[in-house]
Amino acid sequence: MIPITTFAGRKVAVFGLARSGLLSARALFEGGAEVVAFDDNEKSVAEAQAAGIKTQDLHELDWSTIAALVLAPGVPLTHPTPHWSVTLAQKAGVEVIGDIELFCRERAKAGLDCPLVAITGTNGKSTTTALTAHLLKSAGRDVQMGGNIGVAVLALEPFASGRVYVLEISSYQIDLAPSLHPTVGILLNVSEDHLDRHGSMENYAAIKTLLPASVEAGGTAVIGVDDRYTRAAADRIERAGKSVVRVSVQAPLRDGYYADGSRIMRAVAGKTHPAAQLAGIGSLRGQHNAQNAACAIAACVALGLDLTAIQKGLVSFPGLAHRMQQIGRKDTKLGRVLFVNDSKSTNADSAAKALGSFYDIFWIAGGKPKSGGITGLAEFFPRIRKAYLIGEAAKEFAKTLDGKVPHEIDEVLSAAIDAAARDAEASDAKEPVVLLSPACASFDQYPNFEVRGQAFTDIVRAMPGVTSPTAQ
Repeated sequence: MIPITTFAGRKVAVFGLARSGLLSARALFEGGAEVVAFDDNEKSVAEAQAAGIKTQDLHELDWSTIAALVLAPGVPLTHPTPHWSVTLAQKAGVEVIGDIELFCRERAKAGLDCPLVAITGTNGKSTTTALTAHLLKSAGRDVQMGGNIGVAVLALEPFASGRVYVLEISSYQIDLAPSLHPTVGILLNVSEDHLDRHGSMENYAAIKTLLPASVEAGGTAVIGVDDRYTRAAADRIERAGKSVVRVSVQAPLRDGYYADGSRIMRAVAGKTHPAAQLAGIGSLRGQHNAQNAACAIAACVALGLDLTAIQKGLVSFPGLAHRMQQIGRKDTKLGRVLFVNDSKSTNADSAAKALGSFYDIFWIAGGKPKSGGITGLAEFFPRIRKAYLIGEAAKEFAKTLDGKVPHEIDEVLSAAIDAAARDAEASDAKEPVVLLSPACASFDQYPNFEVRGQAFTDIVRAMPGVTSPTAQ
C-alpha cells in the first residue's frame, strides 16, 4: 500500500467504501490524516468500521474542518446530479478528489524518478495497459500496474527510484484527478459511452482528452487519431507545446506510428521503417489490437526501450482475461471450433472489434443494454452464422437481427453456450468461432463482466473434448 502523507495532520472525508474508497481511507490514515468515512450502503459502513476506519454520517459533519472530500469514482460528481456529499463539500469550499489524485500528489511529494504511464480511451485501455506493463517487465523494468484495472492504485507498491507505474484511468477518475501529470499519457479513442455520468458527448470527450493534455514537462502524449475527437485533441495539445505522438490504424502518417497489415510502422518526417510485427500473435489479433499495440510501443519507446526488446515482449504477451481471450478449441469433422471470451465488450463499439477479427461466428450477445443497441454492427452481420441472445437485451437484439442474421433467444449464458457449440460443431466451417462478445453490461445477470466471462470460461473448459487454444 502507498501511505498518503500529503494530508498528514488534517481531517479528510471519504465517501464510497467499496474497494478503492476503503483503501483510500486506510492509506490516508496510515499517512497521518484524520479520516472520517461514510457510504449510503450500511454494509459498507460496517465493513469500514470493522477495518478500524472511523465512520460518520457526512450530513452531520462540520465541513469547515475538512481539508478534502475523497470520492469513490463510481459516485456521481456532476451528472445526472451531484451526489449529496459533493454538494455539501462544494458549498463549504472543500475540494473533491479521488484516489488517483492522492497517488499523484504523493508521487510529486516523493520526488523520485518514478515514470508514470497513464492510459485512457473508450475502448482498448485495459489491453493497452496490460501490454505496456508486460513490455516494460519483459525488458527488465520494475513495473507496477493498476488503477482501473486489477489493483486499486493505492494498493500498489510504494514509490522507489526507477519504478514505473502503468495505470488505466477511467473518465470517472480523470474527473477527480486535477494533478494528473503523467510521463506518458495515452488516449486511444473516444466514442459514445457513460453519457449518463457526463451529460453529453462533448463533456465526455473533454474529460478524456484532459489526460494526454496534462503530461508533465518533457513528457509525451500518445494519441490515436482515428476519430474526430482525438484528432482535434492531438492538434490542440501540440499547439500548446506538448510532445505529441500520433497513432493510426486507418491511414499512413508522416510522423507517428501506423498499421500496415500486420506490421506497425514508425514514421519520422515522412521516412518510415518497421517498428514491430504482429503476425502470428493470437493475443493481438484484429485492427483494434494493432492500435493498442502501436500505442504501447510508442509509450515504451518514449521510456527508452529498444524495438528488439519490444518485439520480444509482444510475442510473449498472453493477452487480457475477458478481452478476446482464446479459451479453448474442440475438433469437428471439418476443422476446430475456437471458443473466445470477450466478456469485456460491454458496448457495441467494443464488440465490433471482436466481430471484425473473425469469420464464421456463432455469436453470444446480450445482457443489460446500452443506448443504440447493436444497430451499428450491421457491417459485421455477414460474418455471423447465428446469434444466441441472452439477458434483458435479447428481444431488442432479436428485432435488430430479424431477417439479417439467424438467431435464437436462449436467455441465460449456459443455454447459449450449449446451443452455439452444438451448431458450430455441426457447421461446414474449418474454424468456426463461438464468441461471447455481449455488447452489453452484465448487471442484469452478473455483478460484473469478469464474473460473466469466468462463467463462460468455466463452462467451455468443462466441455468434453475441449483442449488448450494453443494445442495442435
